[in-house]
Amino acid sequence: MQGLMLHTGANSATLDQIRAAVTPAATDSWQPIPHATVRDLVVATVAQQGLRVVDESMGLWRDGARAFGILGLENGTNASDFRMVVGWRNSHDKSFPAAGALGSHVFVCDNLSFSGEVTFARKHTLNVMRDLPGLVSAAIARLIGLWGFEKERITTYKGVEISDARVNDVLIQSLDRRVIGPTYILDVLKEWRAPKHEDFAPRSVWSLFNAYTEVLKGVSLPQLAGRTTRLYGLLDQVAGVARITAGNLGDDVHANDVE
Repeated sequence: MQGLMLHTGANSATLDQIRAAVTPAATDSWQPIPHATVRDLVVATVAQQGLRVVDESMGLWRDGARAFGILGLENGTNASDFRMVVGWRNSHDKSFPAAGALGSHVFVCDNLSFSGEVTFARKHTLNVMRDLPGLVSAAIARLIGLWGFEKERITTYKGVEISDARVNDVLIQSLDRRVIGPTYILDVLKEWRAPKHEDFAPRSVWSLFNAYTEVLKGVSLPQLAGRTTRLYGLLDQVAGVARITAGNLGDDVHANDVE
């Protein structure tokens, strides 16, 4: 996933660097866990569910206090133009909990998005390591069940045509829903009108989706998760896709941008 964007001041990281990040000492009310513990737990759970990790990207920022990673997955019934992914993140500065989300990676443009149907999160409080394995396991099990839904969603997006006038309406709605900020409107329009990739020449919801995600490559990974989750919600309505009730597991964590 060469298109993985990093937060200002962040750096791509190797697994050795993730393992070497120093975990602060615990207190009575705060129980930080190593970044590698979250990563290893997700990788092991994915393997237990019969999924294969085919690529991986990781990053560190805030002097190693925050970490994130993306696992590209295969299960033997894969689409030709996109791959399912699982993203994970963890912090040592109390900025966000150990968490993860379901996403997809489009090959032709290296675009990345997170749909939000399956997430897990656990604050760094007492018994975090008692609860986290079960949350991750339940989330990955639901991911397998939603694999087919994600394919159907994208197929529907490809089959629904959308006019320029409707795109203008969607752009305004995407401002209201905090998918993008005002400074991104012209960039999305430019990508819609003259896509960089010929695969998105058809005037479909899928092409519009990728106009957004092409532009959103410029935001940080924590922001990307929230913005693309909201983008899916908006375009599901445009395309007439029936939403699946979100399977948020663990703490009540919303898809707010994290700086």
